[in-house]
Amino acid sequence: MAGPEILQGLDAPATNRLSPEGELGMLRTMMRIRRFETRAKELFLQGVIKGTAHSSVGQEAIAAGACAALEARDFLLTHHRGHGHTLAKGADMTRMFAELMGRASGYCRGVGGSMHIADFERGILGANGIVGAGMGLGVGAALAAQLTETGAVGIAFFGDGAASEGMFHEAMNLAAIWSLPLVFFCENNQYGLTTPTEAVIAGASIAARAQGYGVPGRRIDGNAPGAVFAAVDRAAQRARAGEGPTLIEAMTYRWDDHSMRANLGGYRSEAEEASWRAAEPIARLRGRLEEGGHLEPGAFEALNAEVEAEVEAAIETARAEDEPEMEDLAAMVLAPPPPEAPEPAPGARALTYPRAINEAFAQEMERDGSVMLMGEDIAPTGGIFGLTAGLAERFGTARVRDTPIAENVTATAGVGAALSGLRPVIEAQLFDFVTLMMDAIVNQAAKARFMLGGRACVPIVFRGPQGAGIRLAAQHTQSLEMLFANVPGLEIYAPSTPYDAKGLMATAIRSDNPVVFLEHNMLYLGPEAPVPEAPYAIPAGRARLVRKGADCTVVATLAMVERAVQAAERLAKDGIEVEVMDPRTLKPFDFDTVTASVRRTNRCVIVHEAPVFGGLGGEIAARVTSEAFDWLDAPIERVGAPEMPVPYNDRLERAFMPDAGHIAAAVRRACYRS
Repeated sequence: MAGPEILQGLDAPATNRLSPEGELGMLRTMMRIRRFETRAKELFLQGVIKGTAHSSVGQEAIAAGACAALEARDFLLTHHRGHGHTLAKGADMTRMFAELMGRASGYCRGVGGSMHIADFERGILGANGIVGAGMGLGVGAALAAQLTETGAVGIAFFGDGAASEGMFHEAMNLAAIWSLPLVFFCENNQYGLTTPTEAVIAGASIAARAQGYGVPGRRIDGNAPGAVFAAVDRAAQRARAGEGPTLIEAMTYRWDDHSMRANLGGYRSEAEEASWRAAEPIARLRGRLEEGGHLEPGAFEALNAEVEAEVEAAIETARAEDEPEMEDLAAMVLAPPPPEAPEPAPGARALTYPRAINEAFAQEMERDGSVMLMGEDIAPTGGIFGLTAGLAERFGTARVRDTPIAENVTATAGVGAALSGLRPVIEAQLFDFVTLMMDAIVNQAAKARFMLGGRACVPIVFRGPQGAGIRLAAQHTQSLEMLFANVPGLEIYAPSTPYDAKGLMATAIRSDNPVVFLEHNMLYLGPEAPVPEAPYAIPAGRARLVRKGADCTVVATLAMVERAVQAAERLAKDGIEVEVMDPRTLKPFDFDTVTASVRRTNRCVIVHEAPVFGGLGGEIAARVTSEAFDWLDAPIERVGAPEMPVPYNDRLERAFMPDAGHIAAAVRRACYRS
């Protein structure tokens, strides 16, 4: 493995760019970081800090030099080894220790921990436990800065291990084609966990990859804060001038194991560790300042004593703080819903399902300048289903933004934009492709508010068509709602009519929570239906009574609602009156209305297109049984697809989907078994 000789021949420290006072400030910053990290490790070994944390000892020059080049309006995204970056950007040390100790006064109120510290007032948009995620979030934050013309520049810090993630390439490409004000900063500390960087990086260097995206790439001495400052200052000026991103690779070395919890022996030699420690940044800068007469005899020792006193005071204060209580946590999961308003009458004007959604987009974009759309081929053609037709011409391609075929970064950038003040709507061209967005939805959007102690909102909509019936086979027609139903922090909307599609889309866009918005392929092909022209929003968690009946309640979703009505009309000829309920939103779910219906009819059938096992019907059945058991005259019936992927053959696809005949048979079983 290369030793510190790798630093020779890299960018010079460029001391002329900083005054002696500036370098003294960076020395103090590095000393604060070093002391914070060493004390944090000691507290971890004592059991005061639990879980784990990741030390940045040895890498302090990067945080100090990079953040010294930023302005107050600038922002950063960091990673699991991010204590140094947050301290250098001005985070409060006491609140950081409190968070590491799981105290309620911590930055995340004790529920986020070391890997999720954020301070939005200082432009610290969060650390992250998912490798490489900060690059995608940074793209979104930079897009927000570009669209709102704040003049802010951001840094997305990542490690050499993250340079092998697909997110690196997707984010670099997107930032380059949109000329975003973002600095990609790779801290190459020579190892990804225990794997040497040189063993997993093809090509000359990580910095050399910048050429493939047409942006500057620089490899610098990451143990020289002056070199770091000069490189970031240059990149920030370029970004502020509208010239786009820069990739910086800073060569450095971490002294400790991957994490404080790790106990991984045998992957680094003593000689290698000793040689890198001899090239560490604090001693190097101290020596140069003393040689230049800018650090008087005894000044370093006095500064060290000052830093130690600051750190010990922060620890003492943090240890005395209270821990959070369980009853405080629920409010951190979801932001409060927007104010409710009465639903308008449908009226006489009619729209198709796609046109209703398109109108919701247009009206919400007109109402709120922070609303924007992103997805593949959505401008100017309107996408493969035409749902965004005409919007690019009306609102411009900055707000109706075509993306590459890169679902991961598109979705993650959407989360970063939402955390930065925009209200993005992210399209999955077909909802099967949402599996490529899962990290953004499940690990980022759904958890951000909670991990940040309820101090953040994530107003983002992930939308697209799902479901069978259009002969696109198994990878284009799945019903995937249950992938998200068990994830706290998400809302799930499932409109079955044009009226509901428009009203619920408005609600989704106005929500301060991440919403998964399901649109069924078959509903795109449905007839026109009454939709009010004026804007309106349908409150989430309010079920719709589709048809009254006294003998059995059928709960149906999406395209199954119309099939349930067809079944009810057939059964009415035999004297069986079915009540059809459409929940409209799956999370929140209106259990009160559904349970009240079952108490009236004494029977229940639940139908959805997804397979029965693990489907939404099981959850509804459990809740209805719990709350209406004494009213049930028969076991609850569930109707869903068979346990198989969607077949391509049209006859088999029709047989795969539950239809009116399947639903009617289930109702008859419920009625005749009572």
